[in-house]
Amino acid sequence: MAHAPGSLLAISDLHIAYKENRKIVADLRPESDDDWLLVAGDIGEKSYDIDWALRTLASNFAKVIWAPGNHELWTPREDPLQLRGVERYQHLVELCRGLGVVTPEDTYPVWPGPQGPVTVAPLFLLYDYTFRTHPGLSREEALAAAHDKGVVCTDEFLLHPDPYESRQAWCESRVKETEVRLAALDPATPMVLVNHYPLVREPMDVLHHPEFALWCGTERTADWHRRFNVAAMVYGHLHIPRSTVYDGVPFEEVSVGYPREWRRPGHRRTVPPRRILPIRY
Repeated sequence: MAHAPGSLLAISDLHIAYKENRKIVADLRPESDDDWLLVAGDIGEKSYDIDWALRTLASNFAKVIWAPGNHELWTPREDPLQLRGVERYQHLVELCRGLGVVTPEDTYPVWPGPQGPVTVAPLFLLYDYTFRTHPGLSREEALAAAHDKGVVCTDEFLLHPDPYESRQAWCESRVKETEVRLAALDPATPMVLVNHYPLVREPMDVLHHPEFALWCGTERTADWHRRFNVAAMVYGHLHIPRSTVYDGVPFEEVSVGYPREWRRPGHRRTVPPRRILPIRY
């Protein structure tokens, strides 16, 4: 499919430990020399894989913008990089900066779209276990119920919040900091928000295991797409690629996912990346 010059394209959940996925990254090319690529997290787990993928993408696209997923923040024993938590994240930020890749710690770039400028804001927000199956459950009760159902995210073992006391404390800090930055932007300029997790709870309604929503975002961002001038929200994580609209705002789940998932009946298998802007009617 041909793209107009200077498109905003998006992809997530590359998981390049799989050879099929690694080939997708190696073969990924823009349709225009001016195309930007938004990467909404989960490139991989190993530091050298993340380096390779970002280096490859940065060499092919005019600009690459990265928001971290949970997998990049894991500290697997097999990875030579044994940094944890904030130190690992900061290491990845510096890696990106050395490659010219934009991170959530950088000035949000402005894309000169055909209908006017658009601010592209990569976010790093994490989750705080507030997407629960029942509003009456406490965090501890919701986690216990998920464990009883055999639903436990690997983050509980490999994603360390150091120096924060918990992942939810890290999430609270990130949300507060990011909210201030977004509120300081010119409200007249539309923005595209790029985050590994959706900002609202509704996308979790289609999860096969609803308990997994605990590891999928935070209620703190539920009104951001209405409060701010959001033209589109890009996310991944769920491995359920689709386009939805909430309160008039397009939400684009752009994950590649695992090869085994591509063979499931009804799985939306599209050739990545997804075109976000300009909108083609």
